[in-house]
Amino acid sequence: MNKMSYAITHNGPATGKLACFIGRFWMRLWGWKVHGQPPAASKYILIAAHHTSNWDFPFMLAATAMFRLKVSWIGKHTLFRRPFGGLMRKLGGIPIDRSSPQGLVKAMVQKFTEADKLVVVIPPSGTREKRDHWKSGFYRIAHAAQIPLCCGFLDFKRKEAGYGIAFIPSGDVKNDMDQIRDFYKNIHAKKPHKATTVRLRDENNGKVNSK
Repeated sequence: MNKMSYAITHNGPATGKLACFIGRFWMRLWGWKVHGQPPAASKYILIAAHHTSNWDFPFMLAATAMFRLKVSWIGKHTLFRRPFGGLMRKLGGIPIDRSSPQGLVKAMVQKFTEADKLVVVIPPSGTREKRDHWKSGFYRIAHAAQIPLCCGFLDFKRKEAGYGIAFIPSGDVKNDMDQIRDFYKNIHAKKPHKATTVRLRDENNGKVNSK
């Protein structure tokens, strides 16, 4: 991206001009470029992959801020207690009781249903350490709410960040995950040896259960 204006170029929740300026400054400071365009949808899940380092967070925030896109994230409900609860919410946090995976999906579907505009960033690996599969919550939420999944990426080898393919999950988990796998196959994580395999544990079982 050669030039970035302060104009809002998406239909999602917007942040201010100052955040855009800071995001652009951060990316230029480190010599990074931003590619792609946020989806036209007002509500969607932004996949954050590959997640292997604490450095992922500031680069992700900078990339979204450059488009004046305000993103939210899911946090354990205990993080939102006093005295920092208000600050966590202001920073985009959504408190959820994560004791039950099914409860998480149901709660997030309700959040998306009630919101006019909402973009939630979810790292499907769930950790910076290597696992043999992604957690399926991001997929089940998007499928149940019938909102798009957008493949956000950070490529530390090429120093590029941005937005890739976006689609509403069909329920054919294997086919949908094949699209996601194909997109991320040439994306280089900060710590490649810690990158979690792009697959869901039960994706070969057929259709997704969004309940």
